[in-house]
Amino acid sequence: MGSLLGILGIGFLLGLKHALEPDHIIAVSTMAGKQKSLFHSSFLGVFWGIGHTLTLLGVFLILAITKGSIPQKWGMAFEMGVGVMLIYLGILSFLTLKKNHIKKPTKENKQFFLKSMFIGQIHGLAGSAAMTLLVVSAVDSIRSAVLYIGVFGAGTILGMLLFTFAISLPFVFSGKTQKLDRILTGSAAIVSICYGIYYIYLMGYQEGFFI
Repeated sequence: MGSLLGILGIGFLLGLKHALEPDHIIAVSTMAGKQKSLFHSSFLGVFWGIGHTLTLLGVFLILAITKGSIPQKWGMAFEMGVGVMLIYLGILSFLTLKKNHIKKPTKENKQFFLKSMFIGQIHGLAGSAAMTLLVVSAVDSIRSAVLYIGVFGAGTILGMLLFTFAISLPFVFSGKTQKLDRILTGSAAIVSICYGIYYIYLMGYQEGFFI
């Protein structure tokens, strides 16, 4: 029991660390500027974490039941999808840059939350191969594995909640200064596009997807 608790504790800490990986941070940053409420912006991170965790759990259970594994090419293709998504989010931010960032109605807030969850699912799919190998090596039963992923997910959700709260502060306070708001939003868009291109290059050539 003590050994399992130790593993779960490590899983929670790894989840916190996992939330702060560059591609995760950049993806959520492109959305944080569209919300002028710290509460709403913070919960973008929560929904990202929920989507991420549900995908990890779903993929693991499918592989556990079928006794299968994710082919290496598939894993790299999922990772490539993250790069494409980052470019898309950056371009989308540029396209909406000229719009006034006012408080969104409840329906649109829900759309942002669902979009954030979907982005988390894409990241979860990209990381599912590595997570499956990690879980299999750490625990010896499906029940313990599901518990581990759940605790890992809780750490990820908390980490992303804290990050989105922090990254939203400058966007919220810049709302009164349109020029600063545009600079922050544009900067997040540029970083997202550039990192997306780099990520595709990394997966495509250095990791060998295109080779």
